[in-house]
Amino acid sequence: MAFLIKNCLLLEASKTDLTISKKFNCGDQELTDFFTEKSALFKSQLFGKTYCFVLKALPSEIIAAFTISNGSIHLLSLPNNRKKILNQTVPREKQMRQYPAVLIGRLGVDVKYQGKKIGDEILDFIKLWFIDPQNKTGCRYLIVEGLNDDKTITFYTRNGFKPIFSTEIQEATYYKLPPEHKLKTRLLFFDLIVLI
Repeated sequence: MAFLIKNCLLLEASKTDLTISKKFNCGDQELTDFFTEKSALFKSQLFGKTYCFVLKALPSEIIAAFTISNGSIHLLSLPNNRKKILNQTVPREKQMRQYPAVLIGRLGVDVKYQGKKIGDEILDFIKLWFIDPQNKTGCRYLIVEGLNDDKTITFYTRNGFKPIFSTEIQEATYYKLPPEHKLKTRLLFFDLIVLI
């Protein structure tokens, strides 16, 4: 996390004024619009909190933003082979019907800073944040619904995330969609226990 630790501060989005900072642009209009226009409403409805990394030397310069919220992985509705993957590192007496998770709802890096592995640094930060002893909630997994494209899926798998479903057809079936339906996102998870 060299760049972020050396050069940036982490702030809640409400303290940075993302709604005014029209300079923030992560290259995807829908994602940029979420951060610059909709994240405050998202927070007001208690759906998630958005955080920003800003430059220490120029706090109006937003490097990246991400939104997190509570989530869970419900095992009862998963195929047996997926349940086994999620349960394999959980002691039998502690296995549950659902596991606590944090959902990374959105993550965007300003186009001026893309290609510098800042997204990787943010994921490392989030991982460490939720295994920190000062963390106020129990959280076994990080989950994300990443865009279903090679670049996004490669980004998350490079950072240790695994698809919950082994195929798109299996995931479409889980969502009760026709098997030929092209999914816009894929559900991936990271087991925080590997960092303990």
